[in-house]
Amino acid sequence: MGRAFEFRKARKMKRWSAMSKAFTRIGKDIVIAVKEGGPDPDSNSKLRAVIQNAKAVNMPKDNIERAIKRASDKSLGDYKEVIFEGYAPHGIAILVETATDNNTRTVANIRSYFNKCDGSLGTSGSVVFMFDHTCNFRVNSEDLDPEELELELIDFGAEEVFVDDDGILIYAPFESFGSIQSELENRGIEILSSGFERIPQVTKKLNPEQAADIDKLLEKIEEDDDVQNVYHTMDESSSDDD
Repeated sequence: MGRAFEFRKARKMKRWSAMSKAFTRIGKDIVIAVKEGGPDPDSNSKLRAVIQNAKAVNMPKDNIERAIKRASDKSLGDYKEVIFEGYAPHGIAILVETATDNNTRTVANIRSYFNKCDGSLGTSGSVVFMFDHTCNFRVNSEDLDPEELELELIDFGAEEVFVDDDGILIYAPFESFGSIQSELENRGIEILSSGFERIPQVTKKLNPEQAADIDKLLEKIEEDDDVQNVYHTMDESSSDDD
């Protein structure tokens, strides 16, 4: 199996891969998608993908419809997607994806978390190159052969296809999202969820005490309402050794 499989496997076991803010995050994703492409999922592929994700985490239909209606309100402010890059202690790079309606507030908060945990907020481009930006799709595995599917999707950018407990996962570079989404829809393959991840190219193993320092910073960042996703270069098994 490749790096995407190992990354997904490790992340699935981690506390922060199942943050309780799922509804909040998806609500912001809906606003961003509607502002960009309108409220009709039939003509807005990004919104279509977000609705699939909402259903995957059991977000009630009423909540989804309310979020779309609210996002269509011209008076509602925009959320801006902003990436923060920095270093935690022990040489661990951290990349934070946010969706914010107040960048000044978000910058101040993220900087304070790094400072309080002996880390430092970096400049744009300081760590993003250490991560591969990928897209992923989870599809219904019924009546599908993962090996055949992989061969069929290679021309559309797919790099890894593997099976887990919840279906078949497809990983590809970030820019292949649209072509793979279209091909899956054209084939009538049910997309259960989709999204984007940043997979570290190299990870660093820490001892349990050092890993605890990183976890402390990650917890502070993840609790912030503006934060959508957090990625880092610590070996995921580091904090499981104690």
